Amino acid sequence: MNRSVAGRIGAHVRWGRTPDRQAATEPARKAAADRWIREVRAEYPDLDEVTVQRLAESRRKAHMTRIARLPRKRRKAA
Repeated sequence: MNRSVAGRIGAHVRWGRTPDRQAATEPARKAAADRWIREVRAEYPDLDEVTVQRLAESRRKAHMTRIARLPRKRRKAA
């Protein structure tokens, strides 16, 4: 069995035992959001909270857009 199949099986087993997926993934989602906030505050320590949140959200969206482009770039290179 290759690793990707084993990983898929493991994921299905894990989620098959988890009644509340949102609660199970909350710590990871919070950690991801905190990363962008830390980056913005390190660069701009004097900004108000609303602006920090807005900039952090834009950085997160830029990151996700870059990730979304990766498969397309790989297909073009192949």
